[in-house]
Amino acid sequence: MQLLQIKELETKHEIAAAFPVVSQLRKHLDEDTYLDLVLDAKANDSYRMFALYDGSRIVAVVGFKPMITLYYGRFVWVCDLVTDAARRSNGFGEKLLTYVHTWAREKNYESVALSSGL
Repeated sequence: MQLLQIKELETKHEIAAAFPVVSQLRKHLDEDTYLDLVLDAKANDSYRMFALYDGSRIVAVVGFKPMITLYYGRFVWVCDLVTDAARRSNGFGEKLLTYVHTWAREKNYESVALSSGL
């Protein structure tokens, strides 16, 4: 039985714990660069990072930032979305996207856009 929980990653330790999953998507980053970029984006660009835990294990991660542009209006840009390769096809990415949509709606953002190179 799965005990799934979504939690915002706020501390350096929590963000570092997500690196093994995030690195499956962002292969070009080493852990130090990853931590520096996430912490900088959180401090200066409204970046938010959430993990989906199965028990105590991170199985998927989403990173997004709320934005406002004249073209899109108020929206949430999903920059990073990845599920651990060993746990794919279990609906974890969908659970995180649903969470982002709910978060956006609750904060009065009009839409969610996903950046994907695949």
